[in-house]
Amino acid sequence: MKSSLKSGIEALAKEHALYPQEALLKIPEGTTRLNIGIPKEIQDLENRVCLTPEAVALLVNNGHDVVVETGAGVSAKYSDKEYSDAGAKIAYSSQEVFQSNIVLKIEPPTIQEISMMKPGSTLFSALQISTLTPELVQAINKQKLIALGFEFIEDKVGGMPVVRAMSEIAGSTVMLIAAEYLNSKNGKGVILGGITGVPPTKVVILGAGTVAEYAVRAAAGLGCEVKIFDNQVYKLRRLKHDLGLQIYTSTIDTITLRKELREADVVIGSLRSDEGSPCVVTEDMVAEMMPNSVIIDVSIDQGGCFETSRVTSHKNPIFRKYDVIHYCVPNIASRVARTATTALSNIFTPIILQIAKKGGTEELIYSKEWFMKGVYSYKGSLTNPYIAKKFNMKYKDMKLILAARF
Repeated sequence: MKSSLKSGIEALAKEHALYPQEALLKIPEGTTRLNIGIPKEIQDLENRVCLTPEAVALLVNNGHDVVVETGAGVSAKYSDKEYSDAGAKIAYSSQEVFQSNIVLKIEPPTIQEISMMKPGSTLFSALQISTLTPELVQAINKQKLIALGFEFIEDKVGGMPVVRAMSEIAGSTVMLIAAEYLNSKNGKGVILGGITGVPPTKVVILGAGTVAEYAVRAAAGLGCEVKIFDNQVYKLRRLKHDLGLQIYTSTIDTITLRKELREADVVIGSLRSDEGSPCVVTEDMVAEMMPNSVIIDVSIDQGGCFETSRVTSHKNPIFRKYDVIHYCVPNIASRVARTATTALSNIFTPIILQIAKKGGTEELIYSKEWFMKGVYSYKGSLTNPYIAKKFNMKYKDMKLILAARF
C-alpha cells in the first residue's frame, strides 16, 4: 500500500515538472548610453552652467558621454581643465555640442541654436515667458524637439525644484541688491534695516512664496519693518508658520496696498502663477511712491508685477521712472553663479540618471507624470496651454499623446 502511494506521488511529481513554471520576471536595468551637451551661454552676462565638474564625473562613471563647449563654465569659476579631468570632452564648436541627444542650457535657445540640434533630441532650458516669441516656439516645433522648460519641471511631490532653488537664491540676494540701491551713492542714503533710535527701513513684499520666505529672513534679521501681500491666505498662513514670526500680512486690496507703497523704501515683486505673473501695481501707484525708493521685480521673467517694469540686464540693471529705481533683471541667481550652478547640478544629475535608467527621455515622460509636466513641445506639437493661448497657437495635451501611444 505504502509502495503504491509512493510511486503515485513520484509519477505526479514527474508530470508536474513538465508544466510551465511560474517565476518572477527580472526587471531590466536601463543600459541606455546618453550623449549630453553643455553649450556656452551666449546671452549677455549669463554666468550659470547646468552641471558642475563633479556631476560630469558622476555621469561619465555611469557610462555616459558629456560634451562641454570650451569656456562654458568660466563665468561660474569652472575651467575647461576641471571638466576635462572629470571625463568630459571639450568641444571648440557649438555645432558639436548641439548635436548631442540631450542639450542642457540655462537661457532659452536662439533660433540658430535650435537649427543645429538633431530632430527628436531633448532640450532642457529656461523658457522666460515674458521674452518668449512665437517664432522661437515654431522653430522648436519645426525641429521636432522634445523641449522641457525649467519653470514647469516638477518633482515627485508636486514641487518645482528649479524654481524653488533659484527662488531661494533670489530671495537671499534681493535684500543685498536693495541695500546697494538705498545707499548714498545710488539712492536715499539710508541703511537697510534699523539701528537704535532710528526708524527701520520699510519693505513691502508682493507674494508669499519661496522668494518672500528668504527675503523676509534676511530683512527681519537686519531689523526691517516687513509687510507681505498675497491673495492666497493659505500661503500667508504657511509663511508665518515657517518663519515663526508674527509679521504683517494682508490680502491684496488696492486701497491698503496703495497706502503701504507710498511709505515703502523697498518693494519686492515675487508673485507667480501658472499663467505668468499678475500685474498688481499700476503706473499711477508707482507714481505716488517716494523718490529714490526701490522696486525689485523678481517676477519679471514671467511678465512682472509692476506696470512700469521692463526687462533689464546685469550690465544695465536699473532704470528710473517717476524717480523710483526699478531693478528688473530676470536672472538674479546669475549674480552668484557658482552657488546657482551647484544647485542646478544637484537637480539635473538625478534626472539624467533616471532618463538613462528608463531607456530615454520619452520613456521617463510616459512613466512619470511629474516629469511630463515639464514638456512644452513634443516632436512638433506645442503641449503647453498657456503658451498656446498667449500666441493663439494650437496645442496637444500630453496626456492625450500618452493615451494614443498605448
